[in-house]
Amino acid sequence: MRRQASIMHLDLDAFFASVEQRDKPSLRGRPVVVGGVGQRGVVATASYEARTYGVHSAMPMHEARRLCPNAAFLAGRFGAYREASRIVMAILEDLSPLVEPLSLDEAFVDLAAARETADLSAAGVVALARTVKDEVAQRTGGLTCSIGLGTSKFIAKVASDLDKPDGIHLVVPGTEVEILAPMSVRVIPGVGPATFDRLARLGVATIADLQALSENELVRELGRAHGTTLHALAFARDDRQVSPDRDRKSISVEDTFETDLVGRPEMVARIGRDARLVAQRMRTMGVFARTVTLKVRLHDFTTWTRSRTLEGATDSAEVITAEATDLLAGLQLDQGVRLLGVGVSGLATVAQDRLFEAREDHEEVAPGVPEGTATETIERRPPQWLPGADVVHDEMGPGWIWGSGLGRVTVRFETALTGPGPVRTYALDDPALHLV
Repeated sequence: MRRQASIMHLDLDAFFASVEQRDKPSLRGRPVVVGGVGQRGVVATASYEARTYGVHSAMPMHEARRLCPNAAFLAGRFGAYREASRIVMAILEDLSPLVEPLSLDEAFVDLAAARETADLSAAGVVALARTVKDEVAQRTGGLTCSIGLGTSKFIAKVASDLDKPDGIHLVVPGTEVEILAPMSVRVIPGVGPATFDRLARLGVATIADLQALSENELVRELGRAHGTTLHALAFARDDRQVSPDRDRKSISVEDTFETDLVGRPEMVARIGRDARLVAQRMRTMGVFARTVTLKVRLHDFTTWTRSRTLEGATDSAEVITAEATDLLAGLQLDQGVRLLGVGVSGLATVAQDRLFEAREDHEEVAPGVPEGTATETIERRPPQWLPGADVVHDEMGPGWIWGSGLGRVTVRFETALTGPGPVRTYALDDPALHLV
């Protein structure tokens, strides 16, 4: 833990929904929910207006519709999100060479390594955070962020959650343990539902309760690695460095189906498509993978994960498809599949694709919905006439899809710069209307 609050955590506020509100003037100040728009979709992000109704990320979309039926439910535009993220990360990288992105919308920054000598006093880092916030708003067209400042990555992350949205929170050095004490143990990284239940059996609900236990008690209950880490974090001891070259552990793509998929030929086709997307991302990142993983969720939510490690590393879509298809062959799927996913891990920067014989298989059965993983997953739908998608009309100009059905599509014609625009409805096959 450092003596100065020289680590910044930046978190863009309700990121996906905020980008949509920025680009769609008629949605500003209204509840907006972004995610999978089908019956089995999941909320990716909810605007703060939607959160007041109880909508939150990872909630089933049908539940979000019940809680907030008047919200705008949008499928999302990942190109727009990536571009906004690129601008923000560039701002941070101009500030310091040590920037560790955690996702599109959040990152750690080491202010002690700032390109220009920074004032690391309490007043100095707060002033620097204000400058960053102003630049983010200016260069992204009005997006806001919450910034936490602390003596470690853990404390900076906690701090950014203490003044949301659009806030700055500094945890003054020396006050960390006191500030943590009343918080739920769930704020500590690694305390998921299973660990929380085990701690509850020890009478632990808050970090103060955790601080009252000895390290030996936690090690006895949780194992040495986990117990030691939780004990250290309860007392704000965190020496992790901001790592701009943090290795990504895996890449994956998943499909959640509106209705259960039954035919194996269609399953194989989906696997091939997902494998191509995974391979494309690998080539973009300049990496190769040694392990291929297939994820299958059945109609009753039983989840199978099967992996195969190759003799060499590959970025070939054909090899990934072949291995994942082979893993599928051994599963009984007669009653249908609600989710299919293809992933790779064991990433390296050097290919060894002269040998692709399987070396080892792993299989796991996980009843129910598994806890979150470190992989990148995207729920996708056919890329046509999805609510929120950008379109252009030969006469009306640019707009976005309000909704579609029964052979028609309704479009609101507006952009970030025009103000709220008119709404028109067209036939799906209208030759003057084009998806962007």
